[in-house]
Amino acid sequence: MVARINTVAFQGIDVVDIDVQVQMAAGMPAFTVVGLPDKAVAESRERVRAALGAMGLALPPKRITVNLAPADLLKEGSHFDLPIALGLLAAMGVVPADEVAGFVALGELALDGAVAPVAGVLPAAVHASARSLGLICPAAQGGEAAWAAGIEVLAPRSLLALINHFKGTQVLTPPDPCLVEEDARYPDLGDIKGQETAKRALEIAAAGAHNLLMIGPPGAGKSMLAQRLPGLLPPLDAAEALEVSMVHSLAGALRGGGLTRRRPFRDPHHSASVPALVGGGLRTRPGEVSLAHLGVLFLDELPEFHGIR
Repeated sequence: MVARINTVAFQGIDVVDIDVQVQMAAGMPAFTVVGLPDKAVAESRERVRAALGAMGLALPPKRITVNLAPADLLKEGSHFDLPIALGLLAAMGVVPADEVAGFVALGELALDGAVAPVAGVLPAAVHASARSLGLICPAAQGGEAAWAAGIEVLAPRSLLALINHFKGTQVLTPPDPCLVEEDARYPDLGDIKGQETAKRALEIAAAGAHNLLMIGPPGAGKSMLAQRLPGLLPPLDAAEALEVSMVHSLAGALRGGGLTRRRPFRDPHHSASVPALVGGGLRTRPGEVSLAHLGVLFLDELPEFHGIR
């Protein structure tokens, strides 16, 4: 028998379906993860083993093979811990395989069985909604996942709580959509005395969504003016907040487990690398340009940035 669990992988901002297949067969005891796992995924064997041991469950002395399909796609990140553990529990008969098959699962496991936050929960929730599946995610990110309309969200604090939910002994309460409470007051132009021409230019740039190049000697107030530009822009509407939050969720930068209506303001240092600015790297992540989407990207000391001369 092969137990199957749905999860996802991320390629930039794209969400890719991953089928976690768990087989327990006769043979020398072993626990193998195949399907191009990176180091974090390969190490999930020890985290899963310890989490099950913390609940008093031991893996059977069998040859256990976990396949992450499609096998030719590189799997990255610790969010595969929870689906691998659920696959093992389904293969062992601890949780009903038919019920678990209706969910997309992602989360990192602590050694005591707690479910820790991971990046990408909001895009995964939107993807699960498009597939008419539910979502299992860490409790700290339940309010984030609940913004995906029309899906059942399970947000357990621990693997034991999730097992009890499927057994019917401890039903998990569906999380409510969470909006991060932030200081409603932005830095205000009223704080600046004088600089009437510069403030007028700032207002025109905000009204027309224009780029703005500020030139002046050190101490002229360029940075202070730039920090007040987001306060001139209207709050993000519901669609924009979801769009911005999906990018920040992929970067693991969504604070408080909820969405925000505040315009992003990104102020990278001029020593930042090109991948840090535009995204990319070995494990593709959004850069500062993407994180400033629908907000303000402030490049202080512009000529000092790499590639800008």
